[in-house]
Amino acid sequence: MKFSMIFEAQLVDPTPDREHQLIHDCVEQAVLAEEMGFDRIWAVEHHSLTQYAHMSASEIFLTWVAARTERIRIGHGVVTMPFGYQHPVRVAERAAMLDVLSGGRVDVGAGRGATRQEMRMFGVRPEHTQPQVEEALRIFAAAWRKPEFEWHGSLDIGPGAVLPRPVQHPHPPLFMACSKHETLRLAAELGIGALVMGFAGADDVRAMRTVYDEAVAVRDGSKFVSTEVNDYFSALCPTIVLDDAARALRLGTRGQRFFAESIAHWYGGGPAPTGHAEDEDHTAALARERDELVARLHEAHIPARPVDTGTYNTDHAYGDADTAIAHVERLRRIGVDEVMCLIQMGTVPQEVCLETVRQWGEKVIPHFRALETAA
Repeated sequence: MKFSMIFEAQLVDPTPDREHQLIHDCVEQAVLAEEMGFDRIWAVEHHSLTQYAHMSASEIFLTWVAARTERIRIGHGVVTMPFGYQHPVRVAERAAMLDVLSGGRVDVGAGRGATRQEMRMFGVRPEHTQPQVEEALRIFAAAWRKPEFEWHGSLDIGPGAVLPRPVQHPHPPLFMACSKHETLRLAAELGIGALVMGFAGADDVRAMRTVYDEAVAVRDGSKFVSTEVNDYFSALCPTIVLDDAARALRLGTRGQRFFAESIAHWYGGGPAPTGHAEDEDHTAALARERDELVARLHEAHIPARPVDTGTYNTDHAYGDADTAIAHVERLRRIGVDEVMCLIQMGTVPQEVCLETVRQWGEKVIPHFRALETAA
C-alpha cells in the first residue's frame, strides 16, 4: 500500500499576502512528505473557487516541488481536461517536460472542472465535459506513444510530434477523479486508475472498491485509452494526527467543516464558508448540516447519496497515531492501493499540518511498511 498527500490550497480569509504564504506552506509540506516517507503528492486544478482551492496552475506547483525533491512522485490530481480549459496537446507537452525534469516521477489524473463558476470562466459547456475528458485521455496516450501522431475527432490535430518524449515508457500513468459509481465504472472501462473521494467513510470506500473491481472483471478492453492499463485504486483519507488526540479531532473536524461548506458553496450554491472557532463542537455541527441537507433533498424527492452527504461524515483519521493506524487498517483490509491524505484544509494551521506529516512519517507509515516486510 502506498501513501500520498493531496493539496487544494484552501484559505479562510484570502488576501494576496496570505495566499502567497499558503502556496509556500504547501511546498514546505510536500518537501517534508518526501523526508517522512510518503510515496506521492497530488495537486488539484481549480479555477476561481475563492477559499476552496487556490491551486490554479498545478503544473507550476508540481514543477517547483519536483525541483526540491528527489524521490517522491508528482501527481496531477487532476488536470481539468475539457478543451476550453486547455488544449490536450499542451497538457501532454507540459506533463512530458515535467516527467523529464523529475526523472520519470509524473502521474496524470483527468477531471471535468464542472463547477458553474469554472465553466463560466472558460466558456466550457456542461454537456461537453465528460466526452472531452475521455477524448483528451485518448489524445494523450496516442501522442505519447507515437513519434508522430494525428487525431481527427472533436479536434483535428497534426500530423506532428509531442516533444519532449516522457521518460516513463510509453507514458506517465493515467487516472481519473471518481466520486460516483458511474465514473468508477468508466475509469475501469478506460483502463485507468481511480482517485476516490473517501469522505463518506470506510464502508463507502468498500462499496466503491467493489464497483471498480466488478467493472474491471467484466470489461472487454474495447474502451481502453492506451495499451498501458492502470488498475489502481486511491482513496482519500482526511487526517490530522497529534499527540493530543482531542485537539486533533477538533482541528480535523473544523477543517472538514470548512471543506464541506466550501463544497456546498461552489457546487450547490450555499453560503460562503466560514472559519468557526476551534472550541466549537464541529462533529455535532457537521451532523446538523448533514441532516438539513438530507431534509432538503427529501422535500425535493431526491434520494440522499453518500456522494451528497459524505463530506459531513467525521469518522476519519483524526486523533493520535493509533487512531490513524486503526483507520488505515480498515482501508488496507478493503484493498485500497493508496491512502491519499487530506491534511491541508482551510482552517488547519501550518504547524499542525507539518506535525501531522511527521506523525504519519514516524509512526503510521512505518507500521504498515513493517506489515508488508513481515508478509
